Amino acid sequence: MPQKTKSVWFCSACGNESPKWMGRCPACGEWNTMVEEKVEVRSNAKRADARSVGQSSRPLSLPEIDSTEESRKSLESAEMDRLLGGGIVEGSLVLIAGEPGIGKSTLSLQIPLHCSGLKTLYVTGEESARQVKLRASRLGGDGSGCLIFSETLMENILPEARRIMPDLMIVDSIQTVYTQTMESSPGSVSQIKECASMLLRLAKESGIPVILIGHITKEGNIAGPKVLEHIVDVVLQFEGDNTGSYRLLRSIKNRFGSTSEMAVFEMTGTGLREVSNPSEMLIPMHGQGLSGIAVSAMLDGSRSFLIEVQALVSSAAYGTPQRSATGFDVRRLNMLLAVLEKRAGFRLGVKDVFLNMAGGLRVSEPACDLAVVCAVLSSNFDFAIPSEVCFAGEVGLSGEIRPVSQTERRIAEAARLGFRKIYVSSFGTINSHPDGIEIVRVADIPALCRSVFKTRQQ
Repeated sequence: MPQKTKSVWFCSACGNESPKWMGRCPACGEWNTMVEEKVEVRSNAKRADARSVGQSSRPLSLPEIDSTEESRKSLESAEMDRLLGGGIVEGSLVLIAGEPGIGKSTLSLQIPLHCSGLKTLYVTGEESARQVKLRASRLGGDGSGCLIFSETLMENILPEARRIMPDLMIVDSIQTVYTQTMESSPGSVSQIKECASMLLRLAKESGIPVILIGHITKEGNIAGPKVLEHIVDVVLQFEGDNTGSYRLLRSIKNRFGSTSEMAVFEMTGTGLREVSNPSEMLIPMHGQGLSGIAVSAMLDGSRSFLIEVQALVSSAAYGTPQRSATGFDVRRLNMLLAVLEKRAGFRLGVKDVFLNMAGGLRVSEPACDLAVVCAVLSSNFDFAIPSEVCFAGEVGLSGEIRPVSQTERRIAEAARLGFRKIYVSSFGTINSHPDGIEIVRVADIPALCRSVFKTRQQ
């Protein structure tokens, strides 16, 4: 009996299913995201068969549920193990997403090359086995425990995985694999949902941890429906400028650990190198005495590090002043400039302002506000801030300097790197701080200007 097919409209943003086209998705509210796909109409018996997990279960009371720690496997990488919460959990589904060329395939191949004790099945759908071999030769390491499988059909991948029973399975990428139960093309919404569900079922039934490689759309979101992020257990996102050398791997979802962790890597000719001390990204690439540069004491998860903030203020060459920020929210930059003009009297509304976070990093923590303000004023005054000075504070709309969390850790990191002075908010308490660093407390923007730029004002 021939299979029946029907046309279904899916939202490419959230995966919502609709029997007809709509201009606006009723689930997520996005416009012009509905795409048409052909799906197979299966009988109830087949549908129940496909969704069965294989082992019946019954409701359990809380005392009956086993609450022991999850069994984990080390990936022989201190940064990856810390990011995952102590190693990868058996039977978990991990998604690593990032822009093209940022290093997703390099990282996924480095894992089995440096974990010779783990038998790894590397499923490649984007490259041939020979291409993977060439990249592995460049990366180095022991590849005796890594099995390369060049395949895109799920009906061939799953039986091979159950036959080999590897310690780790990597799929590069989820957008290239497909299943014959769906008539749509690989990379479509229905294919990504179905393939991810099949891999999740494999991971939970067999206990094999699975790592999926995913792409990023031009809007910066993970390609495929939002439901893909709900299916997986862990979502790791690669960030950074692919023209620079540093990469940030950030945990944005983790069912088995913290979501406030971050790992830093440097792209080299032999692959990704772990940066155990993120503050080494602060190494100056310029001479002393340059204006428009300030250092911020940052905190991301459990990592404290320092980052260089660069600003350039110049007279507007055209009628409308330009506002540009790389690695920083341009809307927050506009807010800080408005605070400087309203509360401190600096006329920056007629000048171009350009802001850059060194190292290709993207900063969202409010503790960077103080360094941004000082970098902008330094460029505006053409006055160089001493290289042994750093900043940590949030700027409010009334011009006050607000305290930030874990100030002691930021001060300790600055002192460890040889900084002699740090500017923080005059509010809040600091219980202890190391010797050799001076703590300057400032209450608002005018007090900050009098303290930092007093030589210029004289």
